[in-house]
Amino acid sequence: TTCGMMGRSPDFMNVTFAAWAAASSYFGRGRTQFAENIKRYYEYISENDLTLTHSLINLQRSRTLTGVFNLEQGTALQVVRETDAGIVVHGARILATLGPLADEIAVYSPRVARHTETHSPFALNFAIPCGTPGLRFLCRESFDLGRSHFEHPLGSRFEEMDCVVFFDNVLVPWERVFLLGDVDLLNGTATTTNSMTHTAHQGAAKNIAKCEFVLGLALLMTKTLGNAQLPHSEERLGELMLYTELMKACMRAAEADARLDEWGVMCPAALPAESTRNLFMTAYPRMVEVLQLLGSSSFMLTPTEADFSGPLASHIEQYLATDTATARDRVKLFRLAWDVAGSAFGSRQVLYERFFASDPLTRARALSAIYPKDETMERVRQFLADE
Repeated sequence: TTCGMMGRSPDFMNVTFAAWAAASSYFGRGRTQFAENIKRYYEYISENDLTLTHSLINLQRSRTLTGVFNLEQGTALQVVRETDAGIVVHGARILATLGPLADEIAVYSPRVARHTETHSPFALNFAIPCGTPGLRFLCRESFDLGRSHFEHPLGSRFEEMDCVVFFDNVLVPWERVFLLGDVDLLNGTATTTNSMTHTAHQGAAKNIAKCEFVLGLALLMTKTLGNAQLPHSEERLGELMLYTELMKACMRAAEADARLDEWGVMCPAALPAESTRNLFMTAYPRMVEVLQLLGSSSFMLTPTEADFSGPLASHIEQYLATDTATARDRVKLFRLAWDVAGSAFGSRQVLYERFFASDPLTRARALSAIYPKDETMERVRQFLADE
């Protein structure tokens, strides 16, 4: 099990390309060959069991409206020319999670909304091998510190790495191009093909696993410390239970209300699936805060594995044991909790959950866009109309 700690497990891109391949005719609206390209590529990665990373966002020099794509600096990834062999792209993208471990990289954008022209060199969707000439990955500092599973139980297992991707005049063969230049087509891809909903459903499965893991961790912490029955512990544990059950309820609703879409694919209900994204952006940081409150000073009582065979071993065994756990079991548990609530690995998880699906404002607007507001308002109008 990954305990929900791998935000970009390969199934995220699997469901994306499954949705796109089913909706291949959508890509054919740009150029006929793109429909065949996306179908063949899906078959290729399926048959060869390939792992994909992806990169969506252009690097920013400025967050002003006019500088959002940094056109004058040439920072944003764009098509610089077309050749008989394919398109040549140049620029940089973030944030390719799983980059060093992946076989291929998919490059696309969720939206290019601020570009109003009908054709743009920034509107593109393609996939290439990670070893393509001119393609380079810049990795952040690793959170796998080379220590044992005892020392860093999560960081030593689930470091998935995040990267900046540099494209130095990279040639993308035509058979690997799925969309080119059409801003409207790019902006409608996620919603029209329902890839947005399928990835939300995949994310919900990850969120449930993460909720259940954090809840189980919190329950075991309070049992070990002997304070599970205290009112403040029960209140905080109840909050974790609430988040867990809300996630499960949204997932069940998304599946119970699933329908065949226009492409003949069974698609989860969008509203409950998207709700999991919005909820988890704020729920997970709070869940980690609850762990910190429950653990308190016990997070500091975490000697290393070597200490258990060192000169203070007998003292550790005597003084760090509790009524329900040996000293070793207690330390092992709280080193795990620290890897969730306090380590660099854990901090990255919080940051990731806050922003991997975009910022809270963007997600709120996305939810508002699909919510049946007219139906809800009509109930109020009918009440007001009653004499």
